[in-house]
Amino acid sequence: MTKELPGGYAGNILRVNLSENHISTESINDMFCRKYLGGSGFISYFLLKELRQGVDALGPENKLIFALGPMVGTSVIGNGRNGVGAKSPLSGGIAWSQVGEFWGAELKKAGYDGIIVEGKADQPVYLWINDGDVSIKDAHHLWGKNTKETQETIRSELDDDKIRVALIGPAGENMVRYACIMNGLYDAAGRGGLGAVMGFKKLKAIAVRGHQVPKISNPEGIKEFNKWVRDNLTNHWLGRELIEYGTGGPQVEVFEEMGNLPVHNWRDGLFSGAKKIHAGVIKDTVRIGMDACFSCPVRCKKRVKFDEPYSVDPSYGGPEYETLSSLGSNCGIDNLKAIIKGNELCNAYSLDTISTGGTIAFAMECFEKGLLSVKETDGIELKFGNEEAMLKCIELIARREGFGNLLAEGTARLAKKIGRGSESFAMQVKGVEPGQHEPRIMAGFGLGFMVNPHGADHCCNAHDHAFAFDMGMRNMNRLGYHGAIPTNDISPRKVSVFRVEHFRQVLLDSFLLCHLALALVDYKKLVNLTTDITGWDTSEVELMRIAERTLTMARLFNIREGLTADDDVLPPRYFQPKADGILSDKALDPEKMKKAKKYYYALMGWDEKGVPLPEKVEELYIE
Repeated sequence: MTKELPGGYAGNILRVNLSENHISTESINDMFCRKYLGGSGFISYFLLKELRQGVDALGPENKLIFALGPMVGTSVIGNGRNGVGAKSPLSGGIAWSQVGEFWGAELKKAGYDGIIVEGKADQPVYLWINDGDVSIKDAHHLWGKNTKETQETIRSELDDDKIRVALIGPAGENMVRYACIMNGLYDAAGRGGLGAVMGFKKLKAIAVRGHQVPKISNPEGIKEFNKWVRDNLTNHWLGRELIEYGTGGPQVEVFEEMGNLPVHNWRDGLFSGAKKIHAGVIKDTVRIGMDACFSCPVRCKKRVKFDEPYSVDPSYGGPEYETLSSLGSNCGIDNLKAIIKGNELCNAYSLDTISTGGTIAFAMECFEKGLLSVKETDGIELKFGNEEAMLKCIELIARREGFGNLLAEGTARLAKKIGRGSESFAMQVKGVEPGQHEPRIMAGFGLGFMVNPHGADHCCNAHDHAFAFDMGMRNMNRLGYHGAIPTNDISPRKVSVFRVEHFRQVLLDSFLLCHLALALVDYKKLVNLTTDITGWDTSEVELMRIAERTLTMARLFNIREGLTADDDVLPPRYFQPKADGILSDKALDPEKMKKAKKYYYALMGWDEKGVPLPEKVEELYIE
C-alpha cells in the first residue's frame, strides 16, 4: 500500500453539479482519509468547509453528501452501510444518517468513496454510475412513482437487475421534512429529512453498478476478525435474537415491563398490546423469510406477506423495532397487520417511520386534548389506537394533502402552529423526533439525545444497560474505567463513559459498520481491524481523536447555523413520571441533566455555552 492511498479506499470523490449538468472526480489521499475516515467524518468536513452560513436546507446551495468508509465493499462482517448527510430541513443543523443494503458496497466497487451532489436540476433526473462511467439521465417518467416502481423501471431500462439504487418516493419529491432516502425497498437513511433535500434537487435516484474489489492490507487478519464476530454473535443473546427475529423480538414485552417502550406519545407506561406486536408474533404468523445486508451473516431483515385485511408486498420487507413502536405502541395501536401496512407505505413513499409515527402520536394527543378537531384533521378521528387514522395520515403526509401538509412539517413546527401548551408534550430534540428508547431509565442515553449534533438519535448513542454490570464494563477497563454504573446514574463518571462510548459509535458511523452486528466490538478490535484494512499503525487514542474531531466539526457547523446550548435540551415530558407503569414515580432530574451537559462540554473542550474553544479547534487540526 502506498502512502497516497491506504487500503480499503477507492481514492475518489464524485462531484455532481445538477444546476450546471457537470460531473467531476476529485482524489483523496492518505492524510485526508486518516483525519476523517469516511461516513460522518467526510460529511462533517465537507459541509463545514463548503456550505455558506445560513443556506436554506431546501435550497440549491445545500449539498447532499453520500459517504463510505474503508471497510465498505470488503469482506468485513457488517460493512454493508453508507452515510448520507446535508443541512437538515428538520433541525437547520447537520444531518447524519446511515443505511444498510448493498448500495454502499456497489459504489465502492464502482471506484468511489463518496458523492457530493450540488445545485438543483431543472427537471427530474437520476444519476447512473457504471464503474467509472457516470451520466445524468432524464427521470420524468419516474417522478411520482413509488420506490418499487422506480427501482424496477431503472433496472429494466438499464437492463441489469443487479443494479443497486438509492432513491426517493413521493414523500421526498413533495419535500416532507422527514422524508428519507431508501437503499432498495426496505433500508432507509431515515433521520433528518435527507429525502426532502434529494427531492428539492429533483434527483429521483442514484443507480450504481461496480466490479472493482477494494484492496486491503491484511486479508488474513480480516478472516480472523470475521471468525471472532461469528463465534461471539451466536454465543450472545443479542446476536441470537437478531438471527432469529431481527430487531423487535419478544423482548418488546420486557421493554414494556421496564418502561422502555414508548406509549401514547411517551406519556404512558402500560400497553397490553406489546404481546401482539413484537417480531416473535411476526415470525409465527406473517413472516416468509429473512434477508441480509452486504457481507453480513446475521440476516436480520424481515420479509412479510399477507392479503387480508390489507395486501402487503414482501418486497418492502418488514418493520424493525423502531417502527413497531413508533407506528404501534406510541400511537396506541396493537393491530400488527396495520403497523406492517404502515411500514410498507413509509418504505414505498420514502418516509422515516420514527418521525412519521412520532408526529402522528403528537397529533393524536393534541386531538385527545381538544387542541385539534375533526375540522382541522379533514374529518379523521385522530384517536390513540385508531389504526385506520394512522394509515390515512401516512397517505396524506406523503402527498402533502390537507391535514397531511401540516403533519409533513414534523412535531416541532406542528407544535409551534398549534400552540396552547402543546410544546410541552412535543417529543423532539433539535426538531428531530426521538428514537424509541426511554431516557427516563437511561440517563446517559438521554444525554446523548441532548448533545448529538443531529438530534435525538438512538443509534449513535450510549445505551446505559451496557455499563450497568461489571461484565459490560470489562471492555472499558483498558481505557481506565472500572466498576458497574447504574442506568439512572448521571455522575461525572457516567458522563465520561458516555463520551468514550459515543466516540465509538461515531467511529462505527465513519467506518460505516453496523451497530448491531458489531455491537460487541471494542476499541482494541477496532484498532486491529483498522490496521488490517488500511495498513496504518494506529491506536485507540488516534481513533478517539478522529471521533472527537468529527463531533467538533459537526458542533461548529451547528453553531454557525444558529444552534446553541439551548437546543441541547430534552422535551419536558422526560422530566415527568409516566402516567402508569414502573416509571409512574420516576423521571429524569433536570438539574442533574444540566450539570451533566455542562461537564460533557468541559470534557469536549467546549465553553459553558457549548462553543468549542479556539485551542481545541487548533489541537484537533480542524481547518
